[in-house]
Amino acid sequence: MNKHTVAYVRVSSADQNEARQLEALEASGGYDKLFVEKISAKNRQRPELDAMLSHVREGDVVRVKSIDRLARSTSDLLGIVQDLSDKGVSVEFLDTPEMNVNSAQGKFMLTVMGAFAELERTTIKERQSEGIEIAKAEGRFAKKKALSPQQIEEAAQKREDGVSVADLAKDLGVSKQTLYTAFKTA
Repeated sequence: MNKHTVAYVRVSSADQNEARQLEALEASGGYDKLFVEKISAKNRQRPELDAMLSHVREGDVVRVKSIDRLARSTSDLLGIVQDLSDKGVSVEFLDTPEMNVNSAQGKFMLTVMGAFAELERTTIKERQSEGIEIAKAEGRFAKKKALSPQQIEEAAQKREDGVSVADLAKDLGVSKQTLYTAFKTA
């Protein structure tokens, strides 16, 4: 039975860069197969994670930069690690190399660290919501201004008369894109 090292990398969105995780994986001895996910871990529908879980075989090692790259909720983390363990696959977290998730102590530590990752995510979300509420109360956060059908009609007429979209948008207090979208949907 050949032991393969499988790397799993996840960034929260398509515009984030996975280079830091890849560098750490290379420095740790590399990998035979790489799965890169560009989606939030709060979304359990992660095609690359599912592909990795299907790919691994008994004796393989799954290497991940940190616990929060694999999962954000404690229950999800424990479920994934248990699925891997049931297949005879070991898991290595580069940020906590001393953790053996196959031992009782390792599972306990994994649970505690997973709970901290989940708490951190929840705290960030709460702070963001509080900040939005404060900004709304101060008038600094609002939905984009909607244009009435009359405003769109008048703007379209002015556009035909040669007024630029930039000037129209400025006069109406909206972005050019909002105005273009309004013209398309009118």
